[in-house]
Amino acid sequence: MTLQIGQTAPNFTQDSTEGSLNLYDYAGDSWVILFSHPKDFTPVCTTELGYMAKLQPEFAKRNTKILGLSVDPTDDHKRWVQDIADATGGIVQYPLIADKDLSVSKLYGMLPADAGASSEGRTPVDNQTVRNVFVIGPDKKVKLVIAYPMSTGRNFDEILRVLDSLQLTAKHQVATPVNWQNGEDVIIVPAVSDEQAKEKYPDGWKAPKPYMRIVPQPGS
Repeated sequence: MTLQIGQTAPNFTQDSTEGSLNLYDYAGDSWVILFSHPKDFTPVCTTELGYMAKLQPEFAKRNTKILGLSVDPTDDHKRWVQDIADATGGIVQYPLIADKDLSVSKLYGMLPADAGASSEGRTPVDNQTVRNVFVIGPDKKVKLVIAYPMSTGRNFDEILRVLDSLQLTAKHQVATPVNWQNGEDVIIVPAVSDEQAKEKYPDGWKAPKPYMRIVPQPGS
């Protein structure tokens, strides 16, 4: 079973394109986007890794580090990075975990415990469940889990949108409505009483329903 929102993201130390990498050390006080792949040189994943490379400055603005994972050895990853650049123009400058012993995939519930101990001989279909996005907060808690099929490329603009919401709502007692974009109105959470809300929002709020109090997005 995969990790659930609110659980502590398990720590691990594994080889990567940037040498031995410990998740918690790599994360430090930052947020982390960990996204996984069933095999190197798969076409959909190639487009994803390239696009994430182009988005890396946007994640950096949000104090967020990118961490990829694929079920193959480091040497294959390094060759794939060049292939990604050739195919997409995206220069991968974030680490790619080499999960050749499948240990991280099992630890994060993406493969069953009896999946074996080596990526050798396994096909992308064998590893098709290794297609998750995990957002991990500075407190090392899992904030988001999304699983994708191999045939569908991930929407990383949506991950940025969700990250904006997660960071905003972690700082203020608000929630974001459907299709919310950064800068738009937000909802005061029910746990905040009207009296408390008046202190936070002296200009008042819109209330289309008694349980729904809508205010402009709080500033930093």
